[in-house]
Amino acid sequence: MENKMFCYQCQETAKCTGCTQVGVCGKSPEVSAMQDLLVFVTKGLSAVTTQLREEGKVVDANVNHLATLNLFITITNANFDEEAIVARIVETLEVKKDLLGQIENVQNLPQAALWETSDRGEFAAKAATVGVLATENEDVRSLRELITYGLKGLSAYSKHANALLQDDEEVDAFLQRALAKTLDDSLSVDELIALTLETGKYGVNGMALLDTANTTAYGNPEITKVNIGVGTRPGILISGHDLRDMEMLLEQTEGTGVDVYTHSEMLPAHYYPAFKKYSHFVGNYGNAWWKQKDEFESFNGPILMTTNCIVPPKDSYKDRLYTTGSAGYPGCKHIAGGIGEKKDFSEIIALAKTCAAPVEIETGEIIGGFAHNQVLALADTVVDAVKSGAIKKFVVMAGCDGRSKERNYYTDFAQALPQDAVILTAGCAKYKYNKLDLGDIGGIPRVLDAGQCNDSYSLAVIALKLKEVFGLEDINELPIAYNIAWYEQKAVIVLLALLYLGVKNIHLGPTLPAFLSPNVASVLVENFGIAGIGTVEDDIKLFF
Repeated sequence: MENKMFCYQCQETAKCTGCTQVGVCGKSPEVSAMQDLLVFVTKGLSAVTTQLREEGKVVDANVNHLATLNLFITITNANFDEEAIVARIVETLEVKKDLLGQIENVQNLPQAALWETSDRGEFAAKAATVGVLATENEDVRSLRELITYGLKGLSAYSKHANALLQDDEEVDAFLQRALAKTLDDSLSVDELIALTLETGKYGVNGMALLDTANTTAYGNPEITKVNIGVGTRPGILISGHDLRDMEMLLEQTEGTGVDVYTHSEMLPAHYYPAFKKYSHFVGNYGNAWWKQKDEFESFNGPILMTTNCIVPPKDSYKDRLYTTGSAGYPGCKHIAGGIGEKKDFSEIIALAKTCAAPVEIETGEIIGGFAHNQVLALADTVVDAVKSGAIKKFVVMAGCDGRSKERNYYTDFAQALPQDAVILTAGCAKYKYNKLDLGDIGGIPRVLDAGQCNDSYSLAVIALKLKEVFGLEDINELPIAYNIAWYEQKAVIVLLALLYLGVKNIHLGPTLPAFLSPNVASVLVENFGIAGIGTVEDDIKLFF
């Protein structure tokens, strides 16, 4: 059967080899093609900006933001709107054309930097020649895609920091330079491996930038009990990851009689002091992103998707699903607003007032807020527990959740852990175990939730601090095991960041990435001890 598309950037890719007819995520071949083309023209733009910097010229922050948002839009489950993606392609070509006029040595540029057209009809033909399979050598293709997916993850961190008016020119310059290098056929496999690790280095910088942006704007996350029940008033459900959108929604709904609930990766917004002043910020509704078809239906009110993690909606609630930022879905209203602009959520608020209150699907509380500042404030207690033997091991179980039944492994694994083990988590992977009654160790909960996948930086900071406290030379000497669930590209940049920091023996599941060729996978296994998961029983024996 002839391929209508080819995409293998997420964990759920068909048969763990690649989606070729339609995306498992729900994206059509047409959307996939336009995403391929958007990545291609962004590579061309990046080659131009890289050349400008080499010539000593300054690249405007708006151009950096354009490149960053372009990559973010192509992350799994972010944007399914073909027309919106085409508009980004057109804008990128226009910006690139203007920048080309400033280049002194145009002959140094790759063909991607010079490609331009005013004919929309040429887009599909070009897209068919620039996708993943355009690189014939399997190992080069694998490394190019590994780097590109890492850069997509980095773009997400940068975009959220940019929304809070925080920029890092070095991170932007590297992102564009590395993206442009994926066009360079002269690079050897060894050079691409070095670039992969350098991507991890800038991943750490990008996560640090976002951490600073979030904590400067909203304070350091603190231990918080979050209500998972519902109130009696109508509500708005906000999902995704963008805390600036969260802030604007809370500001605009104050005093309106409408409550605000978080969903999935927005749960950690409850941990920030700045948001606790809003009495109508009621709690968290539901679970991880993949359950939204049922949970959005029962919520009754409008839903705002601020970033990726969209599941193609049912007709029963599609008319009350809104998108903003990198997110988009055809037929759903998109709320406009760029960096530094105030978004208008009045239409969502007006709709909410006409809706019934959410249907209760569970009751109780869950606890979180264990980002690095909070954990380090408890450092003496934690260290004493380790020294006394009350805590014998930490297990990092950060990352993503997903639909496959194989992921029940993580629930079973959490339940099977010895009572002297503590889980360090971030990301929606926590929904596999954050509502289990796993108890505590001397007052320290056995699940320490640092926040969103964007907050995985906290787990690295905690590990590095423990290394310092215990006077160890190697981070791998710590009593920490890594059993990470991955799904999309933000997990890729987290993995590369951990590899750059020297962390070894990371287990990835429920399957290893399809984009790792056998040879590239062997390099990761031999140099870093990367491995898949086994049975719960076997892995418990292995880790303990």
